[in-house]
Amino acid sequence: MNTGSDEPGEVAVASDETRTDEARDGRGLGSRAPEFIKTRRALHLSWQVGVFVVGLAVVAAGIVMLPLPGPGWVVIFGGMAIWATEFVWAQLVLRWTKRKVTEAAQRALDPKVRRRNIILTSVGLVIVAVIVGVYVWKFGIVMPWKIKDQ
Repeated sequence: MNTGSDEPGEVAVASDETRTDEARDGRGLGSRAPEFIKTRRALHLSWQVGVFVVGLAVVAAGIVMLPLPGPGWVVIFGGMAIWATEFVWAQLVLRWTKRKVTEAAQRALDPKVRRRNIILTSVGLVIVAVIVGVYVWKFGIVMPWKIKDQ
């Protein structure tokens, strides 16, 4: 990886706007590969290809799990975390996602938002109960199998 320096294993430094994230996380952007891998270009490139393939497999499994049973989004973010060990773009996406999730969690803890969510959930449950009650009143409870025939 050519970073414009003659020093082996040196990693490119991000711009000033990401340095606040850098200080918060305690580590900079760039490869997390061991130094002996970063010093050899061919080995580092093969390391990056391996990380990309493993991350791609995990993300693909997460995408498959979205319509099927399984924790699809958790697996997709796990694949992004694997990519973030090596690629700056994945680190930035992961930091943005973490920031948005934290902001959403803080908004959800707001008493006004909590009260609104409780009221909406209660209204939804009442509507579902009324629909089920009308259905049972009109059609009764009919089992889909015939027990008396056996």
